[in-house]
Amino acid sequence: MSFVEPVKAESKNVLGQPMQTCGCDPMTGFYRDGCCDTGPDDVGVHTVCCVVTEEFLAASQRLGNDLSTPMPQFGFPGLKPGDRWCVCAARWLQVFEAGAACPVVLEATHENTLRIVPFELLLQHAVIPDKLH
Repeated sequence: MSFVEPVKAESKNVLGQPMQTCGCDPMTGFYRDGCCDTGPDDVGVHTVCCVVTEEFLAASQRLGNDLSTPMPQFGFPGLKPGDRWCVCAARWLQVFEAGAACPVVLEATHENTLRIVPFELLLQHAVIPDKLH
């Protein structure tokens, strides 16, 4: 009798396609695998792949989520403008409502984001892939 690994369902992005990697420098994702994947233990729903800006980082810090200060004890280098990071969907929406939303990489943003953030808002802030330029 052989044991067969269960097949994990492939995660989908907000476009209904297979998820792409968000970023590996710094390593992002709830599971620190570079992807904005989620699961039952991700209560913060870290599913929005963002390209953070100075405005986003400042607003996020004012709202109680400091993403720029390094925390070496947790292996967190602190973010700087231009970094890609998997942000909590509700946090992205909160910063959007504060007027400081940052660009979103739709191809790397998990479909579960749509339970919290309307697709139209994500689309308004979407990074246009280079291959479409």
